[in-house]
Amino acid sequence: MKPIDFTSPRAAARAFTPKLADFVEQPLYSDVWADPALAPRDRSLITIACLIALNHSNELPAHLRRGLENGLTQEQISAVITHLAFYAGFPAAITASAYANARLVITR
Repeated sequence: MKPIDFTSPRAAARAFTPKLADFVEQPLYSDVWADPALAPRDRSLITIACLIALNHSNELPAHLRRGLENGLTQEQISAVITHLAFYAGFPAAITASAYANARLVITR
């Protein structure tokens, strides 16, 4: 069995569910993420928080990287994870922290 590439869940799923992957591209990325009502940085912050709170950690690596690309800092991501420990639970925050530590290569 081929290992799943969780760095891009959408790419990993495309082979099996191409229509589902198309929904991510249209309307999610082309309409929702492009809506000027929220800045991409804010959308990333919200998305990361939701993924942590809903325990969807397999999606975190791609969105953590996207968050950095959209202007979040490592310190801000760390603060979100810490804040969510009190609302989403410590296990969810610890898991998110482990993903962030393993996936975010940022020099201090």
